[in-house]
Amino acid sequence: MAALRRSALSLLGKYQSRAASSDAIEHVTVIGGGLMGSGIAQVAAQTKHRVTLVDTSEDILTKSVKRIEQSLTRVAKKKVEGEEAQRKFVTDVTDRIDTATDACAAVTAASSDLVVEAIVENIGIKRDLFAALDKAAPEKTIFASNTSSLQIGDIASATSRADRFGGLHFFNPVPVMKLVEVVSIDGTSDATYQSLENFGKAVGKHTVKCRDTPGFVVNRLLVPYLAEAVRMAERGDASLRDIDSAMKLGAGHPMGPIELLDYVGLDTTVFILNGWHENYPENPLFAPSPMLSDLVAQGRLGVKTGHGFYEYPKK
Repeated sequence: MAALRRSALSLLGKYQSRAASSDAIEHVTVIGGGLMGSGIAQVAAQTKHRVTLVDTSEDILTKSVKRIEQSLTRVAKKKVEGEEAQRKFVTDVTDRIDTATDACAAVTAASSDLVVEAIVENIGIKRDLFAALDKAAPEKTIFASNTSSLQIGDIASATSRADRFGGLHFFNPVPVMKLVEVVSIDGTSDATYQSLENFGKAVGKHTVKCRDTPGFVVNRLLVPYLAEAVRMAERGDASLRDIDSAMKLGAGHPMGPIELLDYVGLDTTVFILNGWHENYPENPLFAPSPMLSDLVAQGRLGVKTGHGFYEYPKK
């Protein structure tokens, strides 16, 4: 009896292994060749996935591939000994990445298992993209958005596959940051969530599960914290420098909230706050900041423009 039970368990294990393998994500289409999209394409290709990277022009894609090659070269120097082996490492990874300018055609041609969208944070543009993809993609294809601030459910409502839709929120720079938030909406099936979580782990990330709440985990906590730091300065409770010093020395943060705002981009934070406030006007945590809005109106966006709350002289 014991031998029969072991045999049955062995057969079950083999069946489950084959089933899991058949559901594994092998081909990924990443839409958006910017910093986030190229980073997602890189980590997917590094972990032996086939990838198609999509953007609107060959010029953008050429720059994206060059960015990936430069990043891989840095990785190779740390992981691989010898110049020839390092070059082979870079070539092997980039050989797994194709590029395309037609998203629908690319997803259809490759019979993609997963589409990850990493384009501009505009709900209308994202919905239009997924509505078109929904008509072209194979039935098996799972859709995921890398949005950091928009509701996954609002994006998914443009499609007929809510059960095969979720969020995969990576963090910049993707090859370095270890976290990915895996977001499920009301319609996301258990199988889809499991596939998304497995993909996150397969590309070497630590995954956390989250419902479709504004900002998910990290930004839902981070953005109100940053906004409250600005409100303290607006009220005259403390100076910008003292707010930063307090959080670095008292809370052990590597960077103060005002400094972090400048590095994130003041326009990005204003965009997120305004969007959340529009949808949830009763929540005081999402209230817009006059000081932030004024700086953005002046073109003081942070490090990327050379000045935000602080000045950043060109080196």
